[in-house]
Amino acid sequence: HRITGDLFVKNLNVWVLALTLSVIGVGVAWYKVQVLGLPMSPEAQQTVWTVEARAAMRATGGPVKAELLIPTQPPGFEVLDEDFISTNFGVSQDTQGLNRVAQWAVRRAQGTQVVYYRITVYPDGSRAQHEDPFPGFPRVPDWDETTQSAVNAVLQSVRAESADIATFARELIKRMNRANTDETVDMLREQAGVGPGAAARQLVNVLAGARIPARLVWGVHLIDGARDAPLVPWLEVHNEQRWIAFSPTTGEQGFPRDFLIWRIGDDPLLSLTGANRSDVTFSVSRGLRDVVALAHRRAEEKRSRMMDFSLLNLPVQTQNVYKVLLTVPLGAFLVVLLRNVVGVKTFGTFMPILIALAFRETQLLWGLVLFTLLVALGLAVRFLLERLKLLLVPRLASVLIIVIFLMLGVSMISLQLGLDQGLSIALFPMVILAMTIERMSLVWEEHGPQEAILQGLGSMAVAALGYLVMSNDTLAHIVFVFPELLLVLLGITLVLGRYTGYRLSEFWRFRSVIFGTSGHRS
Repeated sequence: HRITGDLFVKNLNVWVLALTLSVIGVGVAWYKVQVLGLPMSPEAQQTVWTVEARAAMRATGGPVKAELLIPTQPPGFEVLDEDFISTNFGVSQDTQGLNRVAQWAVRRAQGTQVVYYRITVYPDGSRAQHEDPFPGFPRVPDWDETTQSAVNAVLQSVRAESADIATFARELIKRMNRANTDETVDMLREQAGVGPGAAARQLVNVLAGARIPARLVWGVHLIDGARDAPLVPWLEVHNEQRWIAFSPTTGEQGFPRDFLIWRIGDDPLLSLTGANRSDVTFSVSRGLRDVVALAHRRAEEKRSRMMDFSLLNLPVQTQNVYKVLLTVPLGAFLVVLLRNVVGVKTFGTFMPILIALAFRETQLLWGLVLFTLLVALGLAVRFLLERLKLLLVPRLASVLIIVIFLMLGVSMISLQLGLDQGLSIALFPMVILAMTIERMSLVWEEHGPQEAILQGLGSMAVAALGYLVMSNDTLAHIVFVFPELLLVLLGITLVLGRYTGYRLSEFWRFRSVIFGTSGHRS
């Protein structure tokens, strides 16, 4: 126990540093994912919806002014872009109560005139309801005695079957939409009239009789390809804390996920001066947008500087370089695991990773074949040089020159044989190949051919695994978009750097000592 405690205290600074690096890396990545919405997958795309309002009018020959109510930060969605399209009209924006107004004006117009408003949004569940303040208790409407009695009867019945404002509103909606209820409800339904929003307006009036604030909201159901989508009324009730949405026909609470709120209240959708015979139609289409582009938009709206320091702002050519370089730490970490934990023997520490980079261009199978061929030929030439008794540096230089000639020879022979894959041998790092051949020859002489071949196979295996890791599109995307996660990799590497226990291969190597000669634990 004392030895274990001493080892923990001795390694405490490493653990603290590793934990600090990991927390920083994970924290920054979490902010990018949760707040900015950067994707963890390279194929991630966000569904975006484009809704276009087409307002047609007939001008009488004089000045024309058109005012169209347009969305204001619709709950459940984030506005990505909006356009105001017209010919010869000037365009401006204003506010009208809780709504925004797009204003088109022209000095003189004759005949049919058309203006367009187009908005592009994407789903965002961070704000699912309106946040404007409590509007105060409404005034009881001035009804005649018969209507007042009917409303009081309905309210009294609903009040007995509810517990709060939300359940009161839900029960009232169900009561007003239930078929064959009683004469009182039938009378109120008849007074509501017909037409879009008539029944919902009656609900607002009845709720006002109970001094409950309520209002209409109008929106569009996002259905891809809809060419004449109607504005649909919805009901909002305030419980003195927040607005609660209800379907005016079913009493279901909340807005549908595909419901884009266009305007609040019952003001006219389109107001005209100098024109008549107006008509407003809505069209809906669905599309896909790169999530990274949306993250830039979110960063601008939240005034975050995080995206200013993103690799995504670099020139494309530089981005392509870093997309490869940032995978090298993944390969290096793989080497640490295989050498220090598993116990795989390789020629050099980073030689397999550099070979794996070459495999990205040659592909794995042909890369292994070409690498084996080149090392085998180089090793044969290296044994011939051994008879000349050269010094170390001239010998390495000679091997390097021979490696280049071997690469040229393999390329030329491959060309004559019509094997285009052999031409990619020039992508192998020649200096690393020369050092590998030299190192393998020394191991051959000092420890025998079995050890040399074993280390050669280990190097090829690590290079192959490194290729699979470094060529993985998802991992490459993650380390490029979230390079701070390499701090986590660094922290784990620092911890493994203090590991002095058994390697996995040593359990097999010393199995006779661990389990005894009879195969049972001694």
